[in-house]
Amino acid sequence: MSRWKALPAELDPRARHLVVSLRRLKDHSGLSMRQLAAKTGYSTSSWERYLGGRSLPPKEAVEAVAAVAGEDPTRLLALWEVASAACAGQPAGTAAADGTPPEVPPEAPARHRPARALIVTGVAAFVLVVASAAVLVARFAGDDEGRARPPAVSSAAPAGAAASPTVMSYTCRVERVGGQWFAGLSRTQDAILATGQAGAQVAEAQCLLRRAGFPPGDIDGIYGPRTERAVQRLQRKAGLVVDGIVGPHTWGALRG
Repeated sequence: MSRWKALPAELDPRARHLVVSLRRLKDHSGLSMRQLAAKTGYSTSSWERYLGGRSLPPKEAVEAVAAVAGEDPTRLLALWEVASAACAGQPAGTAAADGTPPEVPPEAPARHRPARALIVTGVAAFVLVVASAAVLVARFAGDDEGRARPPAVSSAAPAGAAASPTVMSYTCRVERVGGQWFAGLSRTQDAILATGQAGAQVAEAQCLLRRAGFPPGDIDGIYGPRTERAVQRLQRKAGLVVDGIVGPHTWGALRG
């Protein structure tokens, strides 16, 4: 398993999500950086920039790494579209303020994309809507398993009154099993969690952070700023790379 360097602090969370997913795919493929370069046709230095968060990979590179790893590229391409839209206002790899076209890496020739800005905006909006729907389904599914319990809404509310937003609440059932800590919400050892994600795996990490003495705030299954700061404090104490992202090494520290 690779020991990745921390991503740049100024990296947009949407671009960070893409990079984390690409890192995880490379780790699961078992390929070295040199082997990945040979199989995808992109140089080793290019992959170091892409996986280091210093440059947004071209769409073709994302498709290539998915093909090498034997993965369906649909999800990665959706993340790439969102990250591309997020980076639109940044100087590197995007259009400049005066309308100068972006610099394209030599190994990925530019393609003519009519109305690209409108297409990217539409795809990004669609992905965000789908992601929000998936989070809601996951939360209500967790309720059927007894893991997430939304508060009861009174039926006596006056007609026409706006319903208050539902706040999820998870119950931590921390126990030691086989020399590892579990909170009863997920048994994952390698799920990648970062800012903006939500669900039972996030709640599991929050419970274990609280047990370890790094309170993340409410156990609500939402990976927000307080959870990220708690993860960073744990990583710093455990001698890990302090990037605020929960990966295999951080899970090891939480469960150990």
